[in-house]
Amino acid sequence: MSGEEVVFDNPAGWVARHVRRYVESGGTRGHRFNGRAALLLTTRGRRSGRLRRTALYYGRDGERYVLVATAVRGGGDPAWFLNLVASPAVVVQVRSEVFPAVARPAAGGERERLWALMTGVFPKYAAYEREAGRALPVVVVARRPA
Repeated sequence: MSGEEVVFDNPAGWVARHVRRYVESGGTRGHRFNGRAALLLTTRGRRSGRLRRTALYYGRDGERYVLVATAVRGGGDPAWFLNLVASPAVVVQVRSEVFPAVARPAAGGERERLWALMTGVFPKYAAYEREAGRALPVVVVARRPA
């Protein structure tokens, strides 16, 4: 991902406002959202090839970031998750720090352990999973080695 490419922010109104506040403040505003830590994740669109950015709550597992892929409305997996499955190279912003990373779905026992972590971060994930009637994807994001 080059720094010269246009990045398209999540089109949902409240998410777009959150992303804009986060970016325009250099990460000083927006890292905390409704009392929880949030990061910005940029993926490459699997069909369009465009860079797509969204804001997500996160947890930490050592040096790694942990996300839950939930589409609260409409069911299915969110576009950002489908994008990173197709192309796992992502860009992350946490506060003022922006860095390249690699993302992947967690599986098996790792997924279960990280799911417990994330329902502690945002308890509503458990309700979202019940409503979806399936296990929601848990994503592990690790910095790309320099």
